[in-house]
Parts: sequence; structure tokens; C-alpha cells
Amino acid sequence: MAPGVSSQPFDLAATSTARWMTLHLRLAVPLLIVLFCGSFAAATLFQIRQSQAQALSIAAQYEARRARDLAAVTGGALDRFAEAGALYAGDPAAPLTSPGLLNIAVFDRNGAGSTALHPDSAMPLLPPEALKGQRAVFRFGPEAALTFARGGKVILVLFDPNALVPASLSADAAIAGRDTILGGITGEKTGAPVAGWPLTASVAIDSGAASWAGALPLTLFIVLGPAIAGGWLAALFAGSFERQRKAASAIRALKTTLPAEARLLVRLAAAERGAVEAARAKSEFMAHMSHELRTPLNAVIGFSEVIANEMFGPAGHPKYAEYAHDIAQAGRGLHARIDDILEFANIEAGHYPLELAPVELSELAAITVDEHRGRAFSRRVRLEMGFAEPGLVIADPMAVRRALAHLIANALAYTGEGGAVLVEVWVEESCGLVRVADSGAGYSGAEQRKAGRAFQRFDRPGSVTGAGLGLAIAMELTRRMGGAMQFTNTGPQGTVMDLRLPGLNQKLTVVNEVGPDRFARRKGTTP
Repeated sequence: MAPGVSSQPFDLAATSTARWMTLHLRLAVPLLIVLFCGSFAAATLFQIRQSQAQALSIAAQYEARRARDLAAVTGGALDRFAEAGALYAGDPAAPLTSPGLLNIAVFDRNGAGSTALHPDSAMPLLPPEALKGQRAVFRFGPEAALTFARGGKVILVLFDPNALVPASLSADAAIAGRDTILGGITGEKTGAPVAGWPLTASVAIDSGAASWAGALPLTLFIVLGPAIAGGWLAALFAGSFERQRKAASAIRALKTTLPAEARLLVRLAAAERGAVEAARAKSEFMAHMSHELRTPLNAVIGFSEVIANEMFGPAGHPKYAEYAHDIAQAGRGLHARIDDILEFANIEAGHYPLELAPVELSELAAITVDEHRGRAFSRRVRLEMGFAEPGLVIADPMAVRRALAHLIANALAYTGEGGAVLVEVWVEESCGLVRVADSGAGYSGAEQRKAGRAFQRFDRPGSVTGAGLGLAIAMELTRRMGGAMQFTNTGPQGTVMDLRLPGLNQKLTVVNEVGPDRFARRKGTTP
């Protein structure tokens, strides 16, 4: 540092930056991760460009060597054709065995023909450079020809251009002079002259060898891998540091808490514990009182039916029998509501043990549908069993039947006369699904958010609703068996209820205990 220059501003800036990052850890960590990954991404792009340039240079060197080899092979083939032409010009009867040779003609320097190997074959005209004594190679239709001067004569040799070089060497290559003799190239290329002949052998440069796409996965893994791992570790350590900071702040707050505030915290903890105990006592009270109410209610229903049916003689007035019938009907309705309350209270209080075992879901659904056909018939609603795929699920059979019974009863209650309720079953390896679809009025958005809560009733014109516990019982039983329930509206009318239960490879063990965690679930494996 230069004399007289103080480092205090830099120290203050670094200190303020560190303090800001400590206070805004949730923002600082993502920012550092982005900067970290950005620097590695820039290094990745630079490395890709360097690799691409190096690959292009290597490919150009390789293709240049291949072009020289192609030029040497082409020159050797043309020299052989020229030797055959010179041999024929000296001795027309000499044997010729050069592969690819088609015809030979001998001309004077004025272009007049004298002899030909195959006189009946068509021969090209001599190019001007041939009459001047220069060598020439050109195309003649699908064939090629070369000319050269020898002893005051001009010799023309007609040959097959494919015989110049092997097919493996001519791939992505071209041999050209004033005409393209063999092959063709588009794009970047490199070439070499053919010794002794006015031709150039060219070879295409393989730009695919320098493509960045092939090297990108490996480059990203090598370069960005440490960046991602470092960012993940930074986030992990930052989260741990933040939790420790919050714990330290809480400890400091507790140490500085006044006695009155400490007593308030103790009271809050006691109130929370009391609320838990009160909820449990409420469930036990409801279960006990529901049982006590149901016993005398059976007597009320029984005696009212005796009076309504006049089993011991006339009641004396027709209204007595009518009133007795109304009492029995009201008693049965009250009895059904008390049964729902008792069942829900038993579930809440932990007095509804579940025994999980492999069960046939389609059979349970069919039995439950048959039990409700009479009720559906009385309400003039069509209840049908649709697609039923056989298969096993892990569940309690009685709990499954109770849950399905509540779903079907709920669908029948909200489906008007002439409507339909359809029950279908699908079973897969991971889960089993029972779908109950009805053509009723459906649920509004507010009702969907409240559905499944205890004592939530949604009255409809012309329908008789219960105590609002059917869906709550079905959902609670399904949850205790490790399953889930979901319902959706299918349009202006109709509701679809889906009950999912775990398959054989997702067995759940239900532990029935008294206490806040009396229905804890432990995952297990099916043997």
C-alpha cells in the first residue's frame, strides 16, 4: 500500500458487507451460489471454446495428411494410365492390363486421329492445352480422360474415374481440375496437388469432431460439479448456522426474560397441556354419554313400534297409532345420529382398534353396494357396481366397509330422485382405489374446504342429511389405515369420491395407544 493511504475505508466496507450477509443470510447464500456457479459457467464456456479450437486444428492436420495420401494415390493411377497409353502408341499390339482403362486414341499435333484401341467407341475432342503439348484431365460424361504428348503425338486415354482411388479413401473427398473428376465436397476442406497432373485432391474437414455438444456433459460434470456441490454445502452450513443463531437468540431471550414473562410462558404451556387433556376427556365423555343415550332410546323405538302396530289391540284412536309411528321414525333417526357420534367418539378416543391384513378390495366394495341397494331403491336412485378389478390391499376389512358405507350413504343422500351412483375399483401394486361417483348437486368451493370436518352439514332441498359425521368418519378410518381420500366436483352436478388404500408393497402398521400419538403409523415391508 502506498504511504499515506489508509486501509480504514476498505476495512469498514468489508465489515459492513459481512454484517449485512450475516443478517440477511437467506438472501446472501443464494447470491453467493449464483456468483459461484456463474464463475464456473464462464470457465466452462472458455474451456469448451479452447477444446473446440484444438479439435478443429487436429482434424485439419489429419485431413491434410489424408489429402496428401489421396493425391499420391491419384497421381500413381494417372501415371499407370499414361504408361498404358504410351505403350499402345509405341506398339498397338502390346497387351494392356490396367484396371479401369476404357479406350486409347493416338492423334498428331494437329488433332487428326490415327489409331484407337476401340475405334467404334465415341471419343472426346482434344482440349486446346493438349494440342499445345500440355497434360490435361477432364470429364467425358460418366467417364474421364487424360491427354499428354509423347514423341510428336498426343495420346488420349479414356478411363473410369472410380478406378483412380479405393472407395474407402474417396469418402468425403474430391479430385478436381478444370472439371470435378471424382466426388464432391461442401463446406470447409483442405487439399493437396496431384504430382505431374493439373489436379487437386481435396478432403472435407470433419467439423463434427469439434462439436461442443459431445463434450458438454463431461465438461459440465467436471467443471460445474464442484460448483453445485459447493453451493449445496454452503446452503447446508448456512441453514445450520441460522438454526444455531436462532437457538442462541432464544437462549438469550430466555435469560433476559422477566419473572412475569416467565410465569406467562409457564401458564401458556400448562394451558396447551390442559387443552390436550380436555380434548381427550371430551372424546371419552362423548363415547360414554352416547352409549348411555342409545340404551333407553332402543326402548322408546321398540314400544312405539308396538303401539303403532297395535300388537296388543286397538290404541283407541287412529291418531295414537300415527303418533307412535312418528315417534318410532324420529327415534330411529336419532338412533342413527347417536351411532355416528358414538363411532366417531370411539375413533377419536382410540377405542376402535384396526387389524391390518391383505383383503380383496373389490369383494368388500361389492358387499357394501349390495347392503345399500334397498335404500337406493326406496329413494329411486340407481346404484350400480361398475368396473371392479380384483386385487389385494393392506387394510382392516370392517373399517373399509364402514368407510365405503359412509361414502355411499353420503352420495345417496345428495343425489335426487332419478339420479345414479356408480362404484368402481382399481387395484395396482402401489395402492388400491375405490371411486364413488354420483350425479347429485355437488359441493361449492366453501363446502369443499369444510368437507370432512366433524359436524359439518350441507343441507340440500329435498335431501335428508345426518349429523355431519359420515365423511369425517370415512376420512379418519382411511387415514388410520395409511390411506387417503380426495373428492372433486365433476361439473355443475356430480361429485367423485376417491378412497385410496396402500398395496401389498406399502404395508403400514397401526399402533393403537391412548395419548396424543395413539394412532402413530410405522412403515414396514411386506414379507
